[in-house]
Amino acid sequence: MTTIKKFALLAVLGTLLGTTLAACNTVEGAGQDVQAGGRAIERGADNVQKKM
Repeated sequence: MTTIKKFALLAVLGTLLGTTLAACNTVEGAGQDVQAGGRAIERGADNVQKKM
C-alpha cells in the first residue's frame, strides 16, 4: 500500500472514530437531560400528592 493510501485510510478512520465518540457524548448528554426532566416531573407529582 502506498504512503498516500495509508494516510487517506488513517484520515478516514480517524474521522469515523471522532464522529463516533462525539455521538456517544451527545447521546449521553441527551439521556441526562431526559433523566433530569423525569426527576423534576416526579418531584412535582410528589408535591401535588402531599397537598391532597
